[in-house]
Amino acid sequence: MTTPCNFNWEESKLVTYPGNPHPLGAYYDGHGINFALYSEFATAVYLCLFRPHHDNKDELVEYTKIKMKEQTHQIWHIYLPDFEPGQIYAYRVDGPFDPHNGHRFNVNKLLIDPYARAITGTLEWHD
Repeated sequence: MTTPCNFNWEESKLVTYPGNPHPLGAYYDGHGINFALYSEFATAVYLCLFRPHHDNKDELVEYTKIKMKEQTHQIWHIYLPDFEPGQIYAYRVDGPFDPHNGHRFNVNKLLIDPYARAITGTLEWHD
């Protein structure tokens, strides 16, 4: 189970770099993690980071949201130095809501990385 973070959704103050569009997914290079996500029609992509809740280690808290500013050929990317494998993350993606044309963007929904190598916790499917 996840708990939304309790701060306003202003941009995170973490140190970030532009990163690279390849490889897709989360890639650890020995010094940090590069995140890359393909979305042809997204207007904004946010990388959301989680940590265990201080009172209940089985519950995750979304503690920050980072706007991914770099985009190369429809691939959004960012690099987080000093982060290591095991960081729990998801995405929020904004864009048009136009079901007739196959677009159902909703920035309020958390999305799993389609290139994730592992998934932790229990999934709760919602419409």
